[in-house]
Amino acid sequence: MVPIKRVLVKLSGEALIASDGYWLNPATLSRLAADLAAASHAGYEIAVVIGGGNIIRGAKVGAAGWIDRATADSMGMLATIMNSIALEGAIEAQGASARTLSAVAVPTICETYARQLASHLISKKRIVVLAGGTGSPFFTTDTAAVLRAVELKCDAVLKATQVDGVYTADPNKDPTATRFDTLTHDEAIARDLKIMDTAAFALARENRLNILVGSAHRDGAITAILRGEAKSTLVRP
Repeated sequence: MVPIKRVLVKLSGEALIASDGYWLNPATLSRLAADLAAASHAGYEIAVVIGGGNIIRGAKVGAAGWIDRATADSMGMLATIMNSIALEGAIEAQGASARTLSAVAVPTICETYARQLASHLISKKRIVVLAGGTGSPFFTTDTAAVLRAVELKCDAVLKATQVDGVYTADPNKDPTATRFDTLTHDEAIARDLKIMDTAAFALARENRLNILVGSAHRDGAITAILRGEAKSTLVRP
């Protein structure tokens, strides 16, 4: 297990969808916020990137052809801002300090992202929620997560998924799928395992950034993964 002090947690926006199809499930939001607050109280320095797939996926809308990709991605960046300010409020309700910084300037809603400001806030034990993706179209929030992790000198990215690590196939569909304990970036790209997009992996590989993949669908899962007490897969240089 790699030693971790500062971590960027990548959450899926789609995980926030309620069972009735509504874009936001308050119970899920509260649980994730409680886990992030607990990890912060345990001494970890935390940044968070959350996707916007529960509201809109720019790539999917762009591919449908009824709106151009750049515009669709801009809509997706706005969706991440909505999720981020919701998560900030939920974290604050758990008794931890949080701040949303957006790569897309919306100064009447939240502060604009700056690397120095974000790093300072994290060092002061505030959970920094990084909204707006990279601020540019054609980049996923996975790539944004790796980019911000490198900028902020994080020890690792923790990608929260539906399962407890990286498998040879989808374990929900293939009962013979086996879990990897560790992988290299090159192996993950060569096997086309779809953990993150290729651009995100390439950036992580270039900067020798560790990626942990695990499930955050149980109470306390984030801290347990960071401590090596819960199953996960380490994707390493």
